[in-house]
Amino acid sequence: MRVIGIVAEFNPFHQGHENLISRAREIVNDPRAIVMPVISESFVQRGLPAILPSDVRTKQALRCGADVVLGLPFTYSCAPSARFALGGIATLIATGVVTDIAFGYDAGTPELLRSLAEQTDENSPEFKEALKKALSEGNSYPAARAAAIKSTVHDIQGNIDEVLKSPNSILALEYLSALKKIDKQRRINIIMIPRDQSLESATSVREKMTGLAPSYSQAALFNALKGTMPDRSLAAMLASYSAGEFGFPDMAAYIRRALMHLSSALSGIGDCAYMGDDLDGYLKNLVSDLRPGDLPSDDHFLRSFAKAADTKRFTMTRIYRAIASFEAGQNKDLVKLDHPPYIRVLGFNREGRYCLKIIGKCTKLPVISNPSDALELCSSNEELKQVFELEMRASAIANDLYGRDISYAWTVKPVMT
Repeated sequence: MRVIGIVAEFNPFHQGHENLISRAREIVNDPRAIVMPVISESFVQRGLPAILPSDVRTKQALRCGADVVLGLPFTYSCAPSARFALGGIATLIATGVVTDIAFGYDAGTPELLRSLAEQTDENSPEFKEALKKALSEGNSYPAARAAAIKSTVHDIQGNIDEVLKSPNSILALEYLSALKKIDKQRRINIIMIPRDQSLESATSVREKMTGLAPSYSQAALFNALKGTMPDRSLAAMLASYSAGEFGFPDMAAYIRRALMHLSSALSGIGDCAYMGDDLDGYLKNLVSDLRPGDLPSDDHFLRSFAKAADTKRFTMTRIYRAIASFEAGQNKDLVKLDHPPYIRVLGFNREGRYCLKIIGKCTKLPVISNPSDALELCSSNEELKQVFELEMRASAIANDLYGRDISYAWTVKPVMT
């Protein structure tokens, strides 16, 4: 049985995701291969709540070619690309059944990406010194890291600059690096698929959706998104929305509320994940300097907030992740955990059900289908307890934004199609 693992956000599930799934099956020459994505649950890598709830995104994926959908906990999903990739790859390999891992890239070649991943060693003294030098020159961390990679690799043919500026190729490098760390015996077959540039990106699709705020009429959504998402993905979203199962999140309200919480916090902010380098002090000063009108309630694209928070020292994604960690209660020690302590099942179809039975026999990690399953496990596994309870807190924040009860995450069951 071929099982193709994919690390994704599906925020939302668009044409490019469907193309990745179908191309992966073509490449392994097995139309019946099981496709098993692990996706962000409540928050995504850029540090904000997902635009759709995880159960809706799971439904989209299952209707468009996936067989089993697993969840990536907050501590890995709302994180820099290296941690996001490591958490996703570790989850897939921990199932014990994955034979292939597929991902896309938008610059460079598979050979160039492999060479960069093989030569990059972020723990080497040479790399650390190069990174320190680049940071001292006033570069942001992503720019400094790219400079360190360039200065420590040798005899590589290809446009390295282009790769290190392309989000999907940067993620591809992180997937390869994670596989190098975890799959030491190189048992997993790696499938790298060039992104179809004619298809709209997730960012573009989200912008079309956000542009319809605050009314989000079904007719307007259909007209704006038809052709950017597979018909079955769009239908799954619109059906759930029309049934009142969720509302689109008000990101401006989320940021305004989070800043209010930050301003009233008396202590402990510096202990939150991603608040180091005096980011906690920067955010406190930012809040105190805000004036009426600086963060309007109709700032659905968060442009006003980005303008107010703009600084060369911290990227906006770093700021968003720090705010999310503060809101959800993630301390800096938890991000040192480099392996997910459980496997969370978000959904499956008939073929996926069989695959899950095999996973149950092969994995060494507990498999959580219903949140209540975790309660007993939490009492005997401290790492699992911390990661799972953090996800439940983050889910409560997200579900409140979706117009759901904040305890919704404790009652939701896996999607079955």
